[in-house]
Amino acid sequence: MKSFVLLVLTFTVPLPFAYAQNSQGLPPTDPLYKTVVGLDTELFDAYNNCQLDKLGSLVSEDLEFYHDKTGLAVGRQTFIQATKNNICGKVHRELVPGSLEIYPMEGFGAVEIGIHRFTHPDDPRNLGEAKFITLWQHKDGSWKMTRAISFDHHPANP
Repeated sequence: MKSFVLLVLTFTVPLPFAYAQNSQGLPPTDPLYKTVVGLDTELFDAYNNCQLDKLGSLVSEDLEFYHDKTGLAVGRQTFIQATKNNICGKVHRELVPGSLEIYPMEGFGAVEIGIHRFTHPDDPRNLGEAKFITLWQHKDGSWKMTRAISFDHHPANP
């Protein structure tokens, strides 16, 4: 049993240190970084402007969207309908400058991590922020958001 514990510790202790050494992801000059930033911009331009067809073209049919306040939503149509009902004309999303981290996911695509800010057009003092993780898949020459997690929603300081 002691050997097993030592073995587990040997393989788990260095991981936090290794992660801390490379916690910024790809540099902004990396082509994959630029690709994902472009995807984020394209996705949220469609989101902010209620371009539902465009938004739908950027997410997978089996999208899983996890939200700390509303739970799990599954499927492209569910996501589009929720955006139409709850976001269009009511909420605007922007990326918090300097918060973005992008990591390659070998054989799949990329993971995007950051902080986004939400404003309400009718009440500019009503600001919120949340952390997010987006998994992008590159398949058959196109990119799709396959999984998204939006969490730690809280009021933001302007």
